[in-house]
Amino acid sequence: MRAFRSAERRAARVEYLMPHGSCAARWARRMTRAFLADYADGTAADAELVVSELVTNATRASERRCRMSLRMDAGEIVVEVRDEAPGLPRLNPASETAESGRGIALVHALAARWSVTADRRGGKTVRAVLAPS
Repeated sequence: MRAFRSAERRAARVEYLMPHGSCAARWARRMTRAFLADYADGTAADAELVVSELVTNATRASERRCRMSLRMDAGEIVVEVRDEAPGLPRLNPASETAESGRGIALVHALAARWSVTADRRGGKTVRAVLAPS
């Protein structure tokens, strides 16, 4: 884990290598809650949900562990999750009968903006920015 804090700018950043498997989302929520402990805005709860969805997607898509980073700067919370899987997430219409497939729709609804960046090694980074409410 790396953490950088600056009292002058009120910026902070942490990065975690998440465990692989079903416990990854739980750990991601716990780490996010700890990182945003002093952030009283309702955006912190939204960040927990976004992190949970992105880490769940990453662990399902890749056979390797994913990396999650959290950054707070100028009141915005930036969540990034990187995995090694080549497939890119897509925003699909929600189905009332489907048991999964709503994660990116939730990220789209909660984040001020989000993006996916593919890298040359075949993986990707999904980035979501949450603005104060």
